[in-house]
Amino acid sequence: MSDDPYQQAILDLARSADGAGRLAAPDGLASGDSPLCGDRVRMEVTLQGGRIDALAHEVKGCLLCRAAAAAIGRRAAGLDAAQLAALRGEVAALLAGQVPTAPSWPELKCFEPVRPHRNRHGCVLLPFDTLAAALDSAQGA
Repeated sequence: MSDDPYQQAILDLARSADGAGRLAAPDGLASGDSPLCGDRVRMEVTLQGGRIDALAHEVKGCLLCRAAAAAIGRRAAGLDAAQLAALRGEVAALLAGQVPTAPSWPELKCFEPVRPHRNRHGCVLLPFDTLAAALDSAQGA
């Protein structure tokens, strides 16, 4: 696999824009930005029983950030805060080269070429961090 972080799988995932948009009545929302690269993410969630029932995101950022948000939009329904935190840790470990097994979500494997580009790790993690803040907002934390 090439070490070019912009593989076709990342391009396809970013283009899919799964979960992009707004919710009519979110329980929680959060915005995050990266002053280093200019990525901006807004996440909205509705919860049911402490788990993500629905989510939507708006991303103004690079392909890596948009792809990570699309992966979240595709798979995060049903997660609670602890599961999201574990997943975020898994992504960080994958980027650091510390995960020898397959990631929980197949889409996350496409971020392996980002490993050698440490300055781009935050682009991938920003949507996960913003979703965690939206969950906190929804739970009144």
